[in-house]
Amino acid sequence: MQSFTLLFLESIGTGELLVILLFVLMFFGSKKIPELARGLGKGMREMNDAMRGIQDEIRSQATLEEGKQMIEDVKKEVREAVRMEPYDGAIDRDKPKEKEEEKPQG
Repeated sequence: MQSFTLLFLESIGTGELLVILLFVLMFFGSKKIPELARGLGKGMREMNDAMRGIQDEIRSQATLEEGKQMIEDVKKEVREAVRMEPYDGAIDRDKPKEKEEEKPQG
């Protein structure tokens, strides 16, 4: 699982962190802190789910584009094959089959 770090938290020391926690405790009170933590956790989870959904959508679109390109390549190859002249052993379906004359054996 990826760790979530805010850019400004990299340079925070222990003293600054204690001041922030003291301010949160005084501002919200001890009874509200668990509720706030749950809300923050739920918000982070929803954000991660949304990010995962966007990544999946991008991957599926990339796969879809690759599939479309493969179909276009096959269509192009088929068109080129249809334009080629038939080879000597090709069956011409427009002409009726000639009956082979029976040769006498002997």
